[in-house]
Amino acid sequence: MNVLDALLHGGQVRTLDHALAHSLGRLRPDTPDAVKLGAALASLAVSQGHAGFDPAQPGRLIESDIAWPEPGTWLQQLASSPWVDCPEDPATVAVDAPLVLENGLLYLRRYREYERGLAEGLQRIGRHPLQGIDLAGLAALFAQLFPQAASSVDHQARAAAVALRHPLALVTGGPGTGKTTTIARLLLLLVAQAAQNGGPAPRIALAAPTGRAAERMAESLRLAVQRLQQEGIEPALTHALPTSGTTLHRLLGVIPDSPRFRHHADNPLPYDAVVVDEASMIDLPLMAKLVDAIAAGTRLILLGDPDQLPSVEAGDVLSAILRASGDGEGTRSDDAHALQGVLAAAALQPAAPPTAFAGRRVQLQKGYRQSDALALAPLAEAVRAGDQACALHLLRDGTLAGVSFHENQADPLGSHREYLLAHWRALAEADDPAQALQQAGRLRVLTALREGPQGARGLNSRIEGLLAGATAGYFQGRLLLVTENSYRHRLFNGDIGICLRDGQGAMLAWFAGEDAGQPRAFHPAALPAHESAFAMTVHKAQGSEFDEVWLQLPRQDSRVLSRELVYTGLTRARQRLHLAASAPVLEKALARHASRLGGLAWRLGASAPV
Repeated sequence: MNVLDALLHGGQVRTLDHALAHSLGRLRPDTPDAVKLGAALASLAVSQGHAGFDPAQPGRLIESDIAWPEPGTWLQQLASSPWVDCPEDPATVAVDAPLVLENGLLYLRRYREYERGLAEGLQRIGRHPLQGIDLAGLAALFAQLFPQAASSVDHQARAAAVALRHPLALVTGGPGTGKTTTIARLLLLLVAQAAQNGGPAPRIALAAPTGRAAERMAESLRLAVQRLQQEGIEPALTHALPTSGTTLHRLLGVIPDSPRFRHHADNPLPYDAVVVDEASMIDLPLMAKLVDAIAAGTRLILLGDPDQLPSVEAGDVLSAILRASGDGEGTRSDDAHALQGVLAAAALQPAAPPTAFAGRRVQLQKGYRQSDALALAPLAEAVRAGDQACALHLLRDGTLAGVSFHENQADPLGSHREYLLAHWRALAEADDPAQALQQAGRLRVLTALREGPQGARGLNSRIEGLLAGATAGYFQGRLLLVTENSYRHRLFNGDIGICLRDGQGAMLAWFAGEDAGQPRAFHPAALPAHESAFAMTVHKAQGSEFDEVWLQLPRQDSRVLSRELVYTGLTRARQRLHLAASAPVLEKALARHASRLGGLAWRLGASAPV
């Protein structure tokens, strides 16, 4: 039995991966086994979130004692195969072979093209000249928006000022560092600039990967605008800002039953500025299509937390862009020179070295969002840094307000069953669907795994039984999570709904209305694929926040565990956090990075791929 068949027999590659390799051998019987194996693993890599496969690191995909081909020989066989294209120029479009070998990575052609197109698109956006920015004319407004900027270090002011000068900007930072506040002020400056130039207010789009993330972004922007109005900012400026957000799929314009969108290079988005939140959640294909649809001269502003989990699908786009753009804590010389009049000299230090990446990044300082009852920042920082000893000490010490460590607890439905059930039962008694949906966001059980006794599916099944018994189905108060996009229903992967009876006693599934409108009702049988949402994986919860989070780690170590997963899970909490885990499992999670294989950073000018 060859290596590929052994991997299929052991369940370590999928039937789909094996079928791709088998088809190459059937069409060309002289195809070496190493080439067929590479094809199968390139396919498997995409399913695991990587953009490509590294023949020098097969263990990144499969932990096995199988005798892998020697890397040098393997690469030679791949390079000499007619199934594999080896472009000498990264800008060359691969059009013939199904596989591409480039910079040591073996790609499925489609994903290599996504990377190539995305890298070219980002550089195209970043290098497009902007209309001259009259900082002197905006100085009075800038000082009103950032009153401390001229005399002390104000990272939000630096982010807004730098982003004002460049068509491609990244504003990064953890929860509560002021990303949305910064953007609200930046957009006001853009509106004021257009008015000074005698033009109409800029057309601005707010978008995010999920409906919930888009709703949160728009809500945060509305609150920021309200504060600015109270501070005396001209209503004519604030009224020009957008009040609602949309998903990236809605923004790009879905074509039913097609992977393509209505907006693309030949029909670009009709906006002057596109602001995208939760950029870490965006996968490689979607980001490539978004960038392709950005017109020449349109600003693209990406917001994200570099320490959160990467996208569920292939690619770690934000991380790759950040590796190419620097740490964001320094200021490039051209920006420092231009901004001397509006920012304090200390804010422009340290000097940042030039990079090949055409955009600009500013990293906001840590200031994790929390209520007075939740002291999350020290724990979040320890987890982000992978400091196992510090994290365990903070958890065991019990002095972090609002944080509870349930060490060695493997079942949130154990000693805390009645407390949790009381919350879920109350949802069924809400006065109306809008109130029920609001209450549903107050508490959520988050898991690392989907399957197993500590997984979301197993917990949801048990919770359903406890709430509804043998009648479990579409019962009053059941929370639902949409798991696939349905453009006909305008429901998207990650949307949360609740089952409640209407005035005539009919059971309906209610979901939040579009653009903060009234909840929409659907017959449960008409919904796209969905599951219960009392418990959710951390991946599914990304882009959401809850007043109270119960984060449950599995009994045994798993490859899905990482410091990014723990960090993402615990920072979903606004007021209270419960973490249930054993010390060994938590330590192993904090020792592991959720890294992805890909060449996007290299294409953007970083020294090497992951």
